[in-house]
Amino acid sequence: MLTIVQSVPARRRPTMRDVAQLADVSLKTVSRVVNDEPGVSTALAVRVQRAIDELGFRPHPGARLLRTDGRTAAIALLLEDVANPFSAAVQRAVENEARERGMVVFSASIDEDPARERALAREFGARRADGLLLAPCGDDQSYLTDELPAGTPVVCVDREASNLAVDAVITTNALGAAEGVRHLAAAGHRRIAFLGDRRSIRTAEQRYAGYCDALGSLGLPVDPGLVVHDLRKPGDADGAVTALLARPDPPTALFTAQNLITIGAVRALRRLGAEWSVALVGFDDVLLADLLSPGITVVAQDPAAIGRTAATLLFARIAGDPSPPGVRLVPTTLVRRGSGELPPR
Repeated sequence: MLTIVQSVPARRRPTMRDVAQLADVSLKTVSRVVNDEPGVSTALAVRVQRAIDELGFRPHPGARLLRTDGRTAAIALLLEDVANPFSAAVQRAVENEARERGMVVFSASIDEDPARERALAREFGARRADGLLLAPCGDDQSYLTDELPAGTPVVCVDREASNLAVDAVITTNALGAAEGVRHLAAAGHRRIAFLGDRRSIRTAEQRYAGYCDALGSLGLPVDPGLVVHDLRKPGDADGAVTALLARPDPPTALFTAQNLITIGAVRALRRLGAEWSVALVGFDDVLLADLLSPGITVVAQDPAAIGRTAATLLFARIAGDPSPPGVRLVPTTLVRRGSGELPPR
C-alpha cells in the first residue's frame, strides 16, 4: 500500500512589519516598544505587546546588537568538562551571577584538548560574546589576542593563562595537597602514594608539587614507585591502586589528586577489601563521600566561590574596570570523614 505524505510548509517567522500591521501602528512604533525606547503612549505600547504575544514575535539578536554598541548581553564559559561535578558547580555559580545582571551564559567542554579550546574561543568570539571565562588546557593562550574581538575581556578559571596577562581565579592547589599529605602523615603513615592527573595540566602539577613539599618537610623521600601520573578516568585509577597494593612493599595510604581518581581508588579498595586498612585522602569532594563506610576524607575545593569570583571579575571588566590583572586564590578545606584518619596496618 502506497502512503502519500504531504509536506507541510514551514511557518514563516513573524517580523516587526507583521506586528505593525496587526497592531495597526507604524514600524517605528513597534521598534520603539521592542527596544524600550521612549516616545510611545501606554495605550499604543499595550496594543503592540498584544500583537507581539499573538504572533510569537522575537527580536533578531543580530539587529539588537547594532543598537547596543556591539553588546550581546551574553558571555562564554569554556570548562574542562561540564559533566564533571566540579565544572558543573562552577557553571551554576556563573549562571547565578549572570542572571542577576540580565546576561546569558553559553558554555562548552574543552575536554583537555588545546585545539578544541582555540576553536571554541574562536567560535564564541565570532558570535561577539561580551566576555570569556576560560579553564585553559593548552600551554599558550596568546592566541586569544587574535581570536577575540579587540577589547573582549577574559578571566581564567581554575588555571592561570600562559603568555596572556588576564585575571585568574584558582584554588590553593599546592597548599591543599600538602595539607592532605601532612594529615595522612599525622596518622602515622610514611608510605603515601600519589595518584594524579596528566602532568601537562597545571593544577595536577601544582598538587604534585604540594605532595613533594609535604614529604620533604616531614623528612620523607619521594618514592617514584609510589607515584602514578596521567590517570584520566576512574578505571585508570582503579588499575593503578590495584597494582600499587600488589607490590611487596605497598603504600599504607593514598593521596588521590582529582575527584574521578578518588572514585576509582575507592572502587579498588572496596573490591580488594582494603577500605579499612589503607588510608585515603582525595583532592576535591566526591558526591556521597560522606555516606560511604568509611567516609572519604577530602581536601575540598569551593567551586561555587571560584565561579562567583570569576564571573564578578569578568562583569567588572566588561563594565570598564581598568585595574591591572591579578590572581585571586580560593582556599581549600580539609574535611575529615574517616578514611584519612585510619592508622597504618
